[in-house]
Amino acid sequence: MNDPLTKALNEVMKLLESEQDALAAILLQEIAAEKRWAESFASSQEVLENLAQEALAKHCAGLIKPL
Repeated sequence: MNDPLTKALNEVMKLLESEQDALAAILLQEIAAEKRWAESFASSQEVLENLAQEALAKHCAGLIKPL
């Protein structure tokens, strides 16, 4: 465990149990959300590549207007 995390956890241990529970719930939700995002992004690489190729083709064809 790295030093900043150790320091943070030491501070958390000083909190009331209910506050510790609330922080744990938030942390677990964030970790789960990050995993879902990473899995979603990893599984969408082909779709993203196709969208990028389509955008580039439209740009090269002069079909894209500057904002």
